[in-house]
Amino acid sequence: MPGIQDFLDYFLSPKKTGYDVPKTFTYAIVLILAVFLIFKILKKVKVRIDKRLAIAISPYIIFGSSLRVLEDLGLINSYFIITPGIYLFIFLICFSVLLISLLIEKRKGIPYFKTSFTFGLILVALILPQFKVVNFRGLLLVVISFIPWVLLFWKILKKWDLTNRMVSLFQMFDASTTFVAVNFFRYSEQHIFPTYLINIFGPISFLFAKLIVIVSILILIDRFSKDKEFNNYLKLIIGILGAATGTRDFIRLLV
Repeated sequence: MPGIQDFLDYFLSPKKTGYDVPKTFTYAIVLILAVFLIFKILKKVKVRIDKRLAIAISPYIIFGSSLRVLEDLGLINSYFIITPGIYLFIFLICFSVLLISLLIEKRKGIPYFKTSFTFGLILVALILPQFKVVNFRGLLLVVISFIPWVLLFWKILKKWDLTNRMVSLFQMFDASTTFVAVNFFRYSEQHIFPTYLINIFGPISFLFAKLIVIVSILILIDRFSKDKEFNNYLKLIIGILGAATGTRDFIRLLV
């Protein structure tokens, strides 16, 4: 009979048990519910979904990704440092700091995003010295792979909404890093759909598939959602997901 540990390993430790359809579907449902709950919480504490919020939380993406790499390297081990637990762990840290920052803003007049960003920067400064870059070839290949997407969204599609372009670039950074890792350094993709795509059409197919999916989603959000703040929130979430996985893979590839 499966025990509690088997249940925890199945849902909370995909590194041990791998990804499958039921687990992926469960994660998707939990993510959707969490996205709506967090939006309600942010509205409750009267935080606007704008560039100030993006600045406030940006260091925590790097911090969380760095923690994940430390787990990959075997330096730390916890359910809360791997997917999906790490998203909850980093959210609790970030949201706690956000609440304190809002309180400081109310009492001292210091903009909340400055306090939150500074504290996050301190966390990043504490963890990054744990890494030593050894794979300079990987660094160069990621840069070369990412440059065409920068040119696409900053030169060719320069009239497109700035937020859409930024979100697309975060996602394409993730795609570029995955492509380089799988194609040149024999890494393997863990998630079901990318694995299926890569096995049939090769690693480069992941780049174009992600481009089509992300651009289509952003266009649909702009077309069918009339709440501007909720639009910004959805795009922020999409950007975070791309930046988090891309940063984790990038750091891991370098070290």
